[in-house]
Amino acid sequence: MRSTSPRGCLRGFAVGFLVAASAYDVVIHVGFGHSLWPPTAVLLAGLAAVLWPADRRPRWLTPQLRTAVPAAASLLFTTGVLLAGRTEVPFGPGEVLILLSLLFIAVRHCPSPWALPCGVLDAVALLLLPVRYLRSPLEDALPSVVIGLVLAGLVAGLAGYLRSLDYRRTVAVVDTRRAERVAIAADLHDFVAHHVTGILVQTQMARMMATRQPQDLDPVLAGIERAATEALASMRRTVGVLRDTGPEAADRRPVGDLAGIADLVYGFASPGQKSVLHRDPAVSEDLPHEVQAAAFRVVQEALTNVRRHAADATEVTVRLARTGDRLEVTVADDGHGGTQLPEAAHGGGFGLVGLTERVTALGGDLRAGPRAGAGWQVTATFPAGGG
Repeated sequence: MRSTSPRGCLRGFAVGFLVAASAYDVVIHVGFGHSLWPPTAVLLAGLAAVLWPADRRPRWLTPQLRTAVPAAASLLFTTGVLLAGRTEVPFGPGEVLILLSLLFIAVRHCPSPWALPCGVLDAVALLLLPVRYLRSPLEDALPSVVIGLVLAGLVAGLAGYLRSLDYRRTVAVVDTRRAERVAIAADLHDFVAHHVTGILVQTQMARMMATRQPQDLDPVLAGIERAATEALASMRRTVGVLRDTGPEAADRRPVGDLAGIADLVYGFASPGQKSVLHRDPAVSEDLPHEVQAAAFRVVQEALTNVRRHAADATEVTVRLARTGDRLEVTVADDGHGGTQLPEAAHGGGFGLVGLTERVTALGGDLRAGPRAGAGWQVTATFPAGGG
């Protein structure tokens, strides 16, 4: 047996109270000897507009239609009473509650062009209820109008506040999705740029070796094949994530970790160029995921820059060290800045800018500059968290 939630109990109580109040309206109309059908029609239209379940509501029953039709019916009833010159036609709590509920729906759920007119229509219908009953409306209706204005203001204010929260939530969701997709696109750029730069460098090497050392071409061609395969896999994963908006999509983003750094370093080596990874045993795998991903990006961008700007480097050294509560990532090469890449392949110079933003966002620091003697060094430090 499934238990009922407190929210479900409250909703059931509210529905029952509204129906009972509407039934009381009908009873007092009959008690005053008035016709049963006009108030019953108004109340039924209002109850249908308020209580019709959302999952069973037809498309044509829009919020503006739900809020305007019962209010218009109430105004027609009031106008008919005035034109007929009748007095002491009562109104009860049911119609008041229905009009307040419709006012709430109009302000919170109606589309922007319709929210104001529908809300005003509901408020006017509410404020004119007392003139059905009072003998001299201009004098005796003032207290009832003031009370109606207070109730209408409270309900409209609450609905407007909730509508603003809905809007802020929608904007936040849109901004979050946009930022996530921009970050995914940046990830795709980093991965593909790294692999394609490697393909370009190794292709140039293969062209030179084809005439001088054809017997040593196979490792170079294997490296080209591996880099191309990894680039295609990165693009496939990233495009899949961009198409999938489910909650599991973020888990498949092509971010890296400490294990991925080892793959990067070992895959970077090529004939004539050595790559070495020195990892401090104190650098454990339980570092925060965002720290590991940022460290991976630092190494990836630094290695890509070595290919772009220091193709003559013979050795690239990557160090991961733990000093207190800080993780230090260092990438150093011994190149002299020699490169034969085309100008279009040099990049726009924004890689280190993006890295600096990523590192500083985690409370870290990034430094890049020439080494003593020869070469270039990139050093990033991060708070290592509780790992």
